[in-house]
Formats: sequence, C-alpha cells, structure tokens
Amino acid sequence: MSRAASAAPPPPRGPVATLSEVTVSFPDASIDYRRHPECYRIGHGERGVFHVQPYKDELLPLWAIRNEADARQAVAELHARYCDYRERGDFVGMDMARKYLQMGYTRARRYARYPGGRKKDAQGRLRQPRNVDAEKARIAECYRERLDRVRADEVYQQAKREHQRRLKSRR
Repeated sequence: MSRAASAAPPPPRGPVATLSEVTVSFPDASIDYRRHPECYRIGHGERGVFHVQPYKDELLPLWAIRNEADARQAVAELHARYCDYRERGDFVGMDMARKYLQMGYTRARRYARYPGGRKKDAQGRLRQPRNVDAEKARIAECYRERLDRVRADEVYQQAKREHQRRLKSRR
C-alpha cells in the first residue's frame, strides 16, 4: 500500500462554533467573522485585512489611493461603513473599517516617500525616504485624519476593551 493511500484525509473545513472547540489560525478566510466574532483577533496593524470575511468583500471595493478625488470618496465611504457597524454594535466590522483606513494611510505615505512605492532600488538596496509625491501625501493625511477620529471614538475603544475581555475569559 502506498504511503499516500494510507494517509488519513484532512478534516473538513467548516464553520467554527466556538474558540474552545477548535484552534483557529487567524485570519482564516473560511470563517464568517460576523457570525463568529469570538474567532476574531485584533492583530497588529492591518493584519487580516484581506482575509476577514465578510468584511473584506464589503470594504475592499471602497478602498482607493489612485488619486485624491478617489481617495477622499473612499475615506468617506469607509467611515460611513464604520458608522454603520458602530450603530449595529459590530466591533469586528468597526475594527476592519479602521484597518482599511490605516492601510490607506500607510500605503499612501509609502507612495508619497518612495518613487513607485518601492523602498528598494533595482539592486535591492534601501532607498532614502523623501517626499516625492505631494498628492499621495495629501491622500495619506486624509486617511490619517479619519483614522485618528476612529481610534479616538469612545464607543470603539469600549467595544475593543470588551472584545479583548471576552477573548481573555475564554482562554
């Protein structure tokens, strides 16, 4: 009998009921984090921005840094979505909207400081940062202003503390 034939099939991937029943690798794109917010980890920075469903599908199409007009519209739409999540008491949605605002800020700053957004030259050497794109710097500032408002929002801060408290109590 071949080695491959004797191996057990991998367990099926389905919805996760609770953290105590399963060890979850975050972020796991197969999980519906709206139905299972207990599986959500805040993570560092923008972690999970392309994997946390269904929020990725709702927020990514809104995100833009191509030009200032598109970015301003994106910031307004992302913040409006944040407010919708806030109104519904959906912390995971609020935090994901914050992450998209943060990603807009960090990406725009990178493009403002490095030609083409590349930190390294063709030989792989680090470039010296400089302000090369004034429009991207304005875009970054637009994202940063809204990001700061979200971070300072008392409702967001309280929901974040509560989410962290719930996760800690489940361990």
